[in-house]
Amino acid sequence: VTLVESGGGSVRSGESLKLSCTMSEIPSNQYCLVWIRQGVGKDREGIAALDSAGLRSYADSVKGRFAISQANDKNTLYLEMNLLTPEDTAMYYCAAGNAPLYVKDGRDYCDFQDIGPGTHVTVSS
Repeated sequence: VTLVESGGGSVRSGESLKLSCTMSEIPSNQYCLVWIRQGVGKDREGIAALDSAGLRSYADSVKGRFAISQANDKNTLYLEMNLLTPEDTAMYYCAAGNAPLYVKDGRDYCDFQDIGPGTHVTVSS
């Protein structure tokens, strides 16, 4: 699966952005899709995910501010980001796996095989 992110840019604290991820195809009948971000000097962090069963999962750092969704044709994934702060500054990637989300140590995970090149988000104070 080829994935391409778009929608990144520079905003101020408190503003919103909506990222898109265009996919060449859905991985399989059962799948998971995840948004991942990595800031400079920080570990990669999975922040929002959904799967073919309709499950949605969010990291505590974005819960209540970000929303993951999928277009009706299933080939586009979105990340609506609200109340952005400088801590949200990062490269954002979308990734796809060919199995549903699974739970490990109380957290949801997407075992992804494909990931896009990323789109950068900068939030200034």
